Amino acid sequence: MTVEIKTTAVEPIRQNFGTVARRFGADKAVSRYQEASFDLQAQDNFHYRPVWDPEREIYDRRRTAVQMADWEVFKDPRQFYYASYCIQRARMQEAAEKSFDFVEKNQLIGLMAEPVRQRAEALLPLRHAEWAANQHNCFVTAYGFGSSITQGAMYAATDRLAIAQYLSRIGLLLDGSSGRALDAAKRQWLEDTAWQPLRRLCEDLLVRKDWFELLVAQDLVIDGLLHPLAFGRPAGTLAEPGAATLAMLTEFIEDWFPENRKWVDACVAAAAGESAANRALIACWVKDWSARAVAAIAPLVPLLQGEAGAALWDQAQAAWQARIAKLGLAPA
Repeated sequence: MTVEIKTTAVEPIRQNFGTVARRFGADKAVSRYQEASFDLQAQDNFHYRPVWDPEREIYDRRRTAVQMADWEVFKDPRQFYYASYCIQRARMQEAAEKSFDFVEKNQLIGLMAEPVRQRAEALLPLRHAEWAANQHNCFVTAYGFGSSITQGAMYAATDRLAIAQYLSRIGLLLDGSSGRALDAAKRQWLEDTAWQPLRRLCEDLLVRKDWFELLVAQDLVIDGLLHPLAFGRPAGTLAEPGAATLAMLTEFIEDWFPENRKWVDACVAAAAGESAANRALIACWVKDWSARAVAAIAPLVPLLQGEAGAALWDQAQAAWQARIAKLGLAPA
């Protein structure tokens, strides 16, 4: 008896999902990032309008003054979707955990020079600013329009909680896990004169209703000015006893900022490039919020960086000006 086995090749009808086929073409193989990021925004067949805002749909383009013909043009240069984001953050967290374990095991906090310890303690109130940044990006996620931008905002929101937690852990290392350093930092955030302008700025943003303005104010303006100052390192300071230890403990934050900046700049550039009206509106937001941010951060310069603070603050502002000029948003 002869048994003949035949094989048949099954050709797929198309290479991708209907949502991405309509955008990128039915016969084009697309990346996981494209599959998980584009044209997932709910736009039709809403059952009710929110009782807290009956003038708008639950997902509504009118929640920002920015106007876009296509809300899915925003692209993340990192090409983050949930899996790739988690993989990247797991690597960064693994490195951070090793640094914290090394510092604690070898009791390196006790070897810090007093100026370095003071700089470390001065960072602790920023955990409250990071929580505010988390809330701001959560608002962008909830009320933004277009899955390609709202998923990036959710990743940013999650990152801000991670930064707040790492700052809290630095406080626990400084005080032997007693919580005294964090209590003192909270009192500074609530009561210290130098911190009140930044606190007011963060809290004023909590009640803004235009989600794209919130993204510009927090992720472009405040972060662009504050992070290079707070977590920057003046030249030659690593030789100071304990400075390398502090650098190890803040490495996650230092690595995160330039990476997140790529996404922020891409979003702002896409919106500003849509029309002259958008560019003028965003430039106005940048002008208004940067004036407030500079005034709010200036009192913190000596607290965050000591004698080197003035020079580092000048560098941060110069880099900020170059950044917005590259985006075409510098004042005329």
